[in-house]
Amino acid sequence: MNELTRVMYVEDEPDIRAVAKLALEAVGGLTVSLCERGDRAVEEAEAFCPQMILLDVMMPGMDGPSVLQAIRQSTQLKNIPVAFMTAKVQPHEIEYFKSLGAVGVIAKPFDPMTLSQLVRDLWEKAEKPL
Repeated sequence: MNELTRVMYVEDEPDIRAVAKLALEAVGGLTVSLCERGDRAVEEAEAFCPQMILLDVMMPGMDGPSVLQAIRQSTQLKNIPVAFMTAKVQPHEIEYFKSLGAVGVIAKPFDPMTLSQLVRDLWEKAEKPL
């Protein structure tokens, strides 16, 4: 089985991007590419070739669900696992995000010390479906 090493995080809030990058790189040992706008995410993901993509839900312009839809239309990215990172974690919201094709949802605010393990757990779940 491959090891998760490359993650892309699409988030419009600079402080959250900075904390997530630090957590994923310093704590998790991952290589992280950050993208601040949904409308640039597909192009930047195709250039970075991530093994997993993390998406904010609420972003100006192109929101997370719209970015996920665009990712699924990309020949290069369509099979990359995607998880949402959001404060919208009511059970019906989580089910909705999964119905869109997300492998899971990580609640915000997140714990920087456990974020990389949550990401790895979701990635491994996506790599080994039941």
